Formats: sequence, structure tokens, C-alpha cells
Amino acid sequence: MRVPYAQLLGKVPFKAVAIVIGAGAVAAAGFAALSWTTANASRPTAVAEPVIRPARVMEIAYQRRTQSLILAGTVVPRIETNLGFRVAGKIVTRSVDLGTIVKPGDLIAQLDPADYRLAVDNARAVLASAEADHSRARADHERYLNLRGTAVFTAQTMEQRQSLAATARARVEQAKSQLSSAENNLAYTELRSDTDGVVTAVQAEVGQVMAQGQGVVRVARTDELEIVVGVPEHRLKAVREARAASFELWADPGQRHAVRLRELSPSADPMTRTYPARFSIAEPPPFIGLGMTATLAFERPDAQSVAEVPLSAIFQRGTQPAVWVVDKENGTVALRAVTIARWLDETAAIASGVKNGELIATAGVHKLEAGQKVKPVPAQLQASR
Repeated sequence: MRVPYAQLLGKVPFKAVAIVIGAGAVAAAGFAALSWTTANASRPTAVAEPVIRPARVMEIAYQRRTQSLILAGTVVPRIETNLGFRVAGKIVTRSVDLGTIVKPGDLIAQLDPADYRLAVDNARAVLASAEADHSRARADHERYLNLRGTAVFTAQTMEQRQSLAATARARVEQAKSQLSSAENNLAYTELRSDTDGVVTAVQAEVGQVMAQGQGVVRVARTDELEIVVGVPEHRLKAVREARAASFELWADPGQRHAVRLRELSPSADPMTRTYPARFSIAEPPPFIGLGMTATLAFERPDAQSVAEVPLSAIFQRGTQPAVWVVDKENGTVALRAVTIARWLDETAAIASGVKNGELIATAGVHKLEAGQKVKPVPAQLQASR
């Protein structure tokens, strides 16, 4: 007895039907894939051609360059002196203040001269007494000489009179020296400037008792100015070998004036750890002033020709710098080690490793591979785009 198809489906479980349908679908997909693979197996495979990328390049050109060094300095006087009295005493007058401009002979301060006037009067009295003694001794000696040839004249007495006259004359000279010394001490109670300058410090006030030689004011001479600068340790050679040096005042930018190295300290400053250097100003400008800030520029020619390239052109391979050299004929790149003479902020100076006229890549050097083909594009052309 035949069972109707509809009844048969009703008796078959749903899960079994789903399995049968899925298996049929997988078989159909596999057959279609096999047919596509077989149909395309006889077609030739397309080979992808390498992409030639543009690369920014520059041409190597060796030349002697002048290195420049910029340091900041301060305008200072070459000579700055502490002025003090040559005698001790109490200050009764001070005629200058900080910043006062003085000229030779200007009164700076004065001590109480009373004691020194008394010393002068005493020296004058001593001189007068010595001159009187000398006059009497000389007269006695001359009178005794007139007795020569008489019975009362003796050689011994004449020698005594002569000795007394010489001793009296020596006392006169001694008294004159003492008087001159006392007059000098009286003059030293006035402290006067001996040069043109400006008072940069006041170290004593009226009423203060000063010792001999103690500083009263500090005067900076303005007839010869210098620029002092602290030179870092690694810049000492550049400063010593500088062919030319000039300075520019911050108060007057754009105007440069020549200077000459006069003194370079052999030891570093304990605070700044720099070496103080003093530069003499050949022709100071009329508006220059003490304490002004100046920018010093030093120029030193290279000992050998170098080629300056951008820092972006340097490929660091371990500890050895290198550059990618571009073949002008086929455009392939090759890595080549170079020697760097110096590193600057934005460039590096190549001393050897590449030749004049060769092309090197200056951008994207970390993405290049040996033998890769590039299309050289000069940096000037890319900058104009």
C-alpha cells in the first residue's frame, strides 16, 4: 500500500530534513568553486610591477664654510678701582653718590683735617729750630776758621766745629722731609678722582672712621670698555681660533662693532662653570653704557671642505651615520656610511663618505630599502609647489 508523499513528510523529523538540505547546499557550493578554479587554471597570472615612488633629493657639494658662534656678554670697564684715603680718619664730607660721573681732580670725600694740621705746625716748628741750630753752628765754624794761624787754633777744635755744622745741616734736611710728609698727609685728607669715570659703588658714609686704604667708593673708568662673556667648556677652541669677532648691542640691533680677545681665564668660574673671557672694544659707539647686554659673534673657517645636508637625510645605522645615495642612471638607492664633521640644529656637515655631485635622499630615509627605485625630485622643486 503506497503512502502519500505529504503523509511521509509529516512522519519524517524536521531535524533530519534540515540536515539533508544543508548537505545539498554545501555540495553545490563545492562543485561551483571547483568549476571556477578549473576554468581559471589555464589563464596566465598577472605580475604586479614595482611602484616607483618620488623621493626628495639633493646634490652633494663640498665647500669650505665659516662656523659661527653666538654668545651673550656684558659691557664692563677694563679698570674698576676701589678708591680710599691714604691716611686714617673720620669722614666729614662725601661729595659723590652712586652713578656720579667724576673727572680728574673732582673731590670725592674728605676727612677731619685737624690732627694733620697740628702735625704740619709741629713739623714747621721743628724745621725752624733745626735751621736756627744750623745757623749758629755754621757761624761758629766760620769764626773759628778765621783764627787759623793763631796760637788758639787747633785742628781738633776745627774738626769738632765742622762736625757740629754738618750735623745741624742734616737735621735741617730731616725737618724739611718731616714737614713735607706732614703736608702730604694733610693733603691726603681729601680724596680726589685721578681719572674720568663713574661711581659704581659707595662703601662709606659721613661720620664713619676709616682705616688707611679702606675703600670709600668704587670708580669705573670709562676711557676703555670691554665685553666680558662666559665661554662654555666645549666652545673654548672655537673662541681661541676665531678669525673675527664682533658684537651687537641689544639696545641697538643690526649695528655690529669689532672686538678683540684680550684675556681668557685659564680656570672656570666656580659658580657658572664657564671660562670668563674679556674682549676689548676697538671703537666703542657713543651710546654704549656700562652693564649693557651685547651679543658676540665669532667666525672660524673649517679646516676641511664639508657638505651640509639636512638632518632628515641622515640614516642612523647603529652608531654609524649613513645616507641613501641615489643612482642617477637607474634611480636605485644604496646605503652608504658617512663621516660627520659636526652636528648643527637643523643640518649635519659631512666630511667624507660621498662624492661631489652625487644625489642623496633627504626625506623618508627610514622607509627606503636597498635597491629600491625612486624618482628623484629636487628639494627646490618640491618647495615651489
